[in-house]
Amino acid sequence: MAEGTIKRITDKGFGFIETGTDKDMFFHSSNVEGTSFESLREGQRVSYNAGRGPKGPRAENVRPV
Repeated sequence: MAEGTIKRITDKGFGFIETGTDKDMFFHSSNVEGTSFESLREGQRVSYNAGRGPKGPRAENVRPV
């Protein structure tokens, strides 16, 4: 599993993870595991699996570290 830092969370049920590269990874609230989407905070470290969504790359199995 890769790790990153939550860069931005929206009130629409999705967010972005800073991956350490020049591209951030999109994630949707339905891909959060082990906690609720509402409990995640910007700046928090998370682990995730890189996956593919209908609009491009996305993080799956997002969990707090």
